[in-house]
Formats: sequence, structure tokens, C-alpha cells
Amino acid sequence: MGVRHAREYADILKELTEAVSAIEDSYTFFEMEAGEWAALGEEDRREVMEALADDVFFGLGEQPVIAVGSGEITYHPKHHVIEVSQGDNVTRMVRLV
Repeated sequence: MGVRHAREYADILKELTEAVSAIEDSYTFFEMEAGEWAALGEEDRREVMEALADDVFFGLGEQPVIAVGSGEITYHPKHHVIEVSQGDNVTRMVRLV
């Protein structure tokens, strides 16, 4: 199926990277421990979060909801958005058009 989008993928990826980075324990998606995450430099952390955002984006094409750490990423195809939430709070909406 895939996530349908009209915006440039690079722009979507940038926003989604920022959104998943805001989830405190998002690194656990890759089965990393807190100590491993803390040992990474800033550039390495950014690369891990970008890889996470990329994996999530393409995963949403197969599964509309993906757990990331204590957060949840949801694809709403009718509204052309990806919603990032933690608990009951929506922390970010990433527009796809």
C-alpha cells in the first residue's frame, strides 16, 4: 500500500525525525539500552533518529500504528497526516500534502 504523500520526502523525513526525537525513549525501537544511547555523540544520535523516522514512514504503509518507545506513530490516510503521540497527548502532526 505505502504512505501516500505529495510533499517532498526529504521535508517529511526531517519533520518526522524531529517528532520521533522528541519521544524520550524512542531509541528503544532499535532495542538500545539507555547507556548505549547516552554513549552516542550528537551526530550519531541524529543519524539513528533519521533511520528510525525512515523505518517508521515505510512501516506505516503496512501497519497504520507503530509503537516507538513510550510513544505511538499513526498514519491517517484520509487526513493525509502522520500523528505522533505520547500517552493521550498528540505531540506532532506531520502533513503529507
